[in-house]
Amino acid sequence: MIDWDDVRYFLAVARAGSVRAAALVLGVNHSTVLRRIGQLEERLGARMFEKLPSGYHITAAGEEVRELAEQMEASSHQLETRVLGRDQSVRGLLRVTLAPTLATHLLMPDFADFARSHPDIEMDIMSSGDLANLTNREADVAIRVVYDRKTLPPNLHGLKGPDVFGAIYMSRDLLPAWNAGGPDPVRWIVISAHGIPEWVRHGETRNSGVPFRVTDAEAQIVAVQQGLGMTTLPCFVGDADPTLVRVPGTDLHMYGTLWLLTQGETRKTKRVRLFTEFAARKLAEHASLLAGSG
Repeated sequence: MIDWDDVRYFLAVARAGSVRAAALVLGVNHSTVLRRIGQLEERLGARMFEKLPSGYHITAAGEEVRELAEQMEASSHQLETRVLGRDQSVRGLLRVTLAPTLATHLLMPDFADFARSHPDIEMDIMSSGDLANLTNREADVAIRVVYDRKTLPPNLHGLKGPDVFGAIYMSRDLLPAWNAGGPDPVRWIVISAHGIPEWVRHGETRNSGVPFRVTDAEAQIVAVQQGLGMTTLPCFVGDADPTLVRVPGTDLHMYGTLWLLTQGETRKTKRVRLFTEFAARKLAEHASLLAGSG
């Protein structure tokens, strides 16, 4: 196959009339232009130019190639324009990955507002505990809680959002017995994969030491709502639930900082830019709730 770059160099020489002038237009050196022209001539089996005292004169074969090359150039420009126009239009697929709790307990109403404002954007909300790989184009935008900024891959572009804090919660119905110092310690509700936090063992809370285990965050939330014990929850979950209260005498715990992450050329498309700007504003509005102070 003919290399389009070789054709570009051929057109530059044909239009400029000399190798040196073409090299200036292309921003390369003289030898690179000669090499490219030689590659094209070898591929086609014909001379494209004659070198005369007045400059490079295009041959008959070169004139035929020039006509087709200009058609190729026009098609290339048309392709670039269409692709750029598509990416800069407010339409197409937008894939957002984030933790399920962030999606269902905080941001879904905001996502709904964005979708209603941009009906031609096909939104794919990937709410999963698994981290989609932005570099491999598994998602366009990631909203992640990051404890240590140094762990962020250097190839990702990040917008820093609010800090996220959690607290220890129990059902409001358990509070009177807890305040009265009842004889029965309260169970600790844990997600099996996480186990009981180390700091719990240091006496911050009175607990039975016999945990109630679940496999995911939604089951954890329902278990604490049912009065099965106490557990740590993000403040944006626990504070927003009228059936739950913070366990008296316990402190907030920081989970990390929310980041809006995008990668490479993807972040330059209009739909991604619109979404990240929108999401950044919404996260800022939720800052006090995320910090446990709102």
